[in-house]
Amino acid sequence: MTLTSRLAAAALASLLVTGTAFAQTAAPAAKTETKTETKTDAAATTDKKAPKERSAESLECSKQADAKGLKGKERKKFRRECMKEAKAGTAAPAAPAADKK
Repeated sequence: MTLTSRLAAAALASLLVTGTAFAQTAAPAAKTETKTETKTDAAATTDKKAPKERSAESLECSKQADAKGLKGKERKKFRRECMKEAKAGTAAPAAPAADKK
């Protein structure tokens, strides 16, 4: 074997050993959790993912929009106006009946 071949083999071996050394570094310390922390973390996670409760007015306006077959921007506009009317105290269910006649 020539000197160049030996140096190339030594360089290759050192690269392999170095890669193994980095792979065997100590893993980060495991996070210890108590049961109360786990429950709190789980509750926080479910709160973020859980959908908000919808009001009766919101559900009614959605039903009316479905009945009219509204989609997209028209549906959003209708629901916004319907919610304003519902919050103002105007009878929202009467509006679709007037449109159907």
